[in-house]
Amino acid sequence: MDISGLSRRLAATQLAATTRYLHKVNRRRPSLLSTSVGITFYPQLLSRAQSTGSKSSSQQSHLQQRRRRLSTTIQNTDPISCFPRGTEDHMAILTPPQNPPRWDHAPQEVVQSMKDAIATYKTVSDKVAALPSIECNFDTVFARLADAEARFDVVAEPLTFYQNVATSKELRDASTQAEQLQRDFGVEESMRLDVFQAKIAAEKNLHESGAFKELTSEQQRLVKKMVLDGKRAGLALPEEDRTQLMALQKELSQVAVEFMRNFNEEDGHITFTRDELEGVPEDVISGYAKRAEGDKEVYDVTFKTPDIFPVFRFAVSPTTRQRAYDAHESRLAINVPLLERALNLRRRIASVLGYKTWADYVTEVKMVKTGGFAQTFVDDLEAKLRPIGIKEREILLALKKEEHEKRGFLFDGEFYIWDYRYYDRLFVEKTLNLDDSLVKEYFPVSAVVPAILSIYQNLLGVKFVEVTGDKKGVWHPEVQQYAVWERDANDDSGFVGYCYLDLFPRAAKYSHAAVWGLLPGYDLPSGDRHYPLTTMVANLAKPTPERPALMRHDDVTTFFHEMGHVFHGLLSRTRYSRFHGTAVARDFVEAPSQMLENWCWERKVLEKMSSHYEKQVPLSADLIEKIIQRFVILHMHLLRGHFKSPPNNN
Repeated sequence: MDISGLSRRLAATQLAATTRYLHKVNRRRPSLLSTSVGITFYPQLLSRAQSTGSKSSSQQSHLQQRRRRLSTTIQNTDPISCFPRGTEDHMAILTPPQNPPRWDHAPQEVVQSMKDAIATYKTVSDKVAALPSIECNFDTVFARLADAEARFDVVAEPLTFYQNVATSKELRDASTQAEQLQRDFGVEESMRLDVFQAKIAAEKNLHESGAFKELTSEQQRLVKKMVLDGKRAGLALPEEDRTQLMALQKELSQVAVEFMRNFNEEDGHITFTRDELEGVPEDVISGYAKRAEGDKEVYDVTFKTPDIFPVFRFAVSPTTRQRAYDAHESRLAINVPLLERALNLRRRIASVLGYKTWADYVTEVKMVKTGGFAQTFVDDLEAKLRPIGIKEREILLALKKEEHEKRGFLFDGEFYIWDYRYYDRLFVEKTLNLDDSLVKEYFPVSAVVPAILSIYQNLLGVKFVEVTGDKKGVWHPEVQQYAVWERDANDDSGFVGYCYLDLFPRAAKYSHAAVWGLLPGYDLPSGDRHYPLTTMVANLAKPTPERPALMRHDDVTTFFHEMGHVFHGLLSRTRYSRFHGTAVARDFVEAPSQMLENWCWERKVLEKMSSHYEKQVPLSADLIEKIIQRFVILHMHLLRGHFKSPPNNN
């Protein structure tokens, strides 16, 4: 195995995943690729994180009533049940207490708005830096900076989001330019020694006066995190090292922006004849662009997931699968030099900061804490999984040999990476008599999306009310906009936030599934609430001339997973924006949504989510049982590899 090649691919995957959120992280950590803010969903959703502090007793009482109301609603709710009749009509007449952001910016406006936001933020930082040490305290330093940071987010996040979804190249370019401005400012801001000294003075004053003990736990966490930011930014280093560090960080920032721009702008394809696509379902092929090339008809297959993955899974020809895999893996070859630069810059930054490796730097603020512990975890996992992988390879290799002999293909005794999805599918079909193509017919997008929304709404005691007509404001006509309310809301106190769903592929759009927390939820200095906005960007299959848009069960599970991220962004309740929703340890981020995926293997949920696109009937009990069996067989297989059998003492 080419370990160096594997390392590069893993690093490229991480770089693509992390750069989605780094414009937000940039202000808080000097290295723009030091971490990624993930989207997660707290398992302790029922008891929202309390944001105590300088609130009036009436405000505290109101919050407690809302928490009790939400908790009671959830505890008494069957996730499969329906809302009472008339609930949606009642919600539709309520007016949210906060307007959604606008999505009609001109390119030049995007850049200017970012410049204005930066200037406003800098003004606050300048005032904090100018404070005499004796006047540095929680309110004058930490609370003031936290409020400036939150207000900056509210302006900046939507502006930098355009690069992922806008149809106009000019607008995407402006958004990328705005992000570069934001990143550069973030590096400079994180390296301000005068602001850091104000934080240190405020922390010292708080401890010496005893005021630190009077702060809430969230306020204490804010103090600790803001001081730690400065230390991790290298502000304790000599001036020469700080200057070098700032230059390295800005260069890394530029690499990250260019890397992600290439990722979003990728619009390649690979061309096959109809014979080369043998085995690929007809409804998939009918969605490919067809054209004449010389005296034959060919099909252009894009690298979007709904187009290319069916080739991996169904194309009979090993050559077709290999060509498809190689082309897909090489679609961003332009990013290889950028990745190599990023890796080198990371190493240099870690060295200047005094860390042995970049891994030691980024894991310091994660649950795992050190690169050594991370390596131990991975090594232990690899040792447990390798025997399972070897056994699975033997099974699939035997299946490949049988298939090649039947079709007259040359068999060289090897099992290649482009073989995996094809033979994994065949294995499931043979062992469980489960045809994924048949299962897909029961999951039309038009049925699955509202069903999953309904399940989550009932489970969590909230209600989605779609915004339509003149009130709707989105970046593309296909985007769905929702106002989200607590289920029993009677006035604007029951408002939760906004949610946008951008579900279908198009040119130059972010090409995978992800959730952005575009607006944070937090308490304003006035005591009022600023409400969150979360957005899911996905690339579900579009309708074809023969069939509506259909989803594989894996796609359904992915959508359910991403909705878990959406609801974490909506239902997180913190006083300060930097702790809202996404700000959990990066190595915990996916765990809650991964747990929520288990609903997709429950009989009642499978029945509710499914509806045959022609017959309008749910999955049969037999098909549901086979889907569940696949889940059980997979996990029992993995468990057998993790745990040794007890010794036989007989």
